[in-house]
Amino acid sequence: MRAKKPYCLKRPKLRQSWNKYNLYNLSRAEPPNVTTRTFFQQKWTAKSLGRAYHGETVKEKHWQRMFRRRLRSVVQMDPKQLARSDGYEQAEGRGSGLEPHPDNEPRPLPKTPYMHQTFAPLERRLDTAIFRSMFASSTRQARQFVVHGDVKVNGKMMIYPGYLLNPGDMFQVEPERVLFATGASKDARERRAGRIARKKSLDSAATSQDSHPSEPMPTASSEDQSSPPSAITNDNSSTPTTTETLQSLLSQAKSLLTTPSSASTLSGKRKQDLRAFQRLLKRTLARSRGSNLFPQQNTNLTDSLDAQLQELIQKLNLNPAPSADEKVDPRDLGPETLTPEHSSLLRKALAEARDNPIDSTKPYATPWRPRPYMSAFAFIPRYLEVHHRICSAVYLRHPVARPGLGEVPTPFSHEQNSLSFNWYLRRR
Repeated sequence: MRAKKPYCLKRPKLRQSWNKYNLYNLSRAEPPNVTTRTFFQQKWTAKSLGRAYHGETVKEKHWQRMFRRRLRSVVQMDPKQLARSDGYEQAEGRGSGLEPHPDNEPRPLPKTPYMHQTFAPLERRLDTAIFRSMFASSTRQARQFVVHGDVKVNGKMMIYPGYLLNPGDMFQVEPERVLFATGASKDARERRAGRIARKKSLDSAATSQDSHPSEPMPTASSEDQSSPPSAITNDNSSTPTTTETLQSLLSQAKSLLTTPSSASTLSGKRKQDLRAFQRLLKRTLARSRGSNLFPQQNTNLTDSLDAQLQELIQKLNLNPAPSADEKVDPRDLGPETLTPEHSSLLRKALAEARDNPIDSTKPYATPWRPRPYMSAFAFIPRYLEVHHRICSAVYLRHPVARPGLGEVPTPFSHEQNSLSFNWYLRRR
């Protein structure tokens, strides 16, 4: 069966996604025609459009159990006025015909959009909160991150996308997944460079494995079954921090699982431990490519920006910039002398290259840049506190409705949300 396209242009339905087609549908969205429809048809259409945006992955029966007729709202009160007065001005002259001056009349507050709180219970879901925090480009992708174990709630891994957050809960997403979700995709040239880099790494690994063949492992006995997986090492693997040692450990674990003589003597628990050990080694090797986990592989990068700057000046045969105390006419400086402005610009470029390097092994374009059509969705709701440097967020409180503001982000009008609320209100 062919999967349904989530972004239809003929009969558009808005989704929680940064897709360009969804942005196009959002730009041309219009309220449905209600002149020739009955009240039942109006409510059903509003419900269908609202459910396509709010919780499209949630089953209808599950959402009907989550629906609440109580809509959270607050009264907007000025704390300065409350601290300055206790209300006696309103009672002054009451019954004596004294009317307040027109300039002192309180301004009418805007209406409170209560109906925007119709789908507020869905904002507590973990996948929706991840999308609202700009850690994923859609709720479907946020759901994938949760299922794959890349999300933690209060420091513990959470694999259930429908987990309901409570006020004060903190959730965190793996930074690499966030960079992949919010970063631009690779073009043809960058994808080709990535394939070449992966091929070179595999060839170098095969060459190192051929030059240093591992010794045949003895048959596992009952004594070996009690030892942890991390104890499977070679005699000459005294430094388990290099790529060669990790690859040799991976090959040894694979040989234990694939050799019939040793696999028959291993217990089920031992095999599970070896498979988990293999996954850990593969994840470590994948993260070590292009990173600073192994200092032997990144000798070109130095720890200090000043050392990098001096090394670059020596390679280019440039004269260092004069100090701030020396008064030198810029016209007297030759073309091979760095000015203070050029020196500062070079330092900034080196810092940016160190923090955001070019790495062809990453699944996103490097140096990292935001994906296109992202600015239209770049906002954070009031009920979330987000820290993008560490890819963490805190669910502060449940969203509420205020005079003139509904904290639940929705592309639909107050009337359309009112029809959706009336549809579910009758079925409770």
